[in-house]
Amino acid sequence: MFIYNVTIQVEPSIHDAWLIWLQNIHIPEVMNTGCFTKYQLVKLLDTKEEENTTYAVQYYLESKADYNRYIELFAPLLREAGLLAWGNKFAAFRTFMQVVN
Repeated sequence: MFIYNVTIQVEPSIHDAWLIWLQNIHIPEVMNTGCFTKYQLVKLLDTKEEENTTYAVQYYLESKADYNRYIELFAPLLREAGLLAWGNKFAAFRTFMQVVN
């Protein structure tokens, strides 16, 4: 089992609208790629950022091939859509991890 983790810091000026977009548009689009089996959305609570709110979306995959397929076929357009919608008012950091236990 693998996890594709996307950690996002969001500026207060877009927070509420961005969160609605994330939950109702972006995450469903990512899940509709067929690359992931499930996901979870979490809000970071122990952060030093005083102004921005930080979230992480963890997408679960069965194989590295699914990850590669997502990165090659779907990620560029989905990332571009986020940038077009929200500009530089958010920052995303992505990691690919393997579940050990």
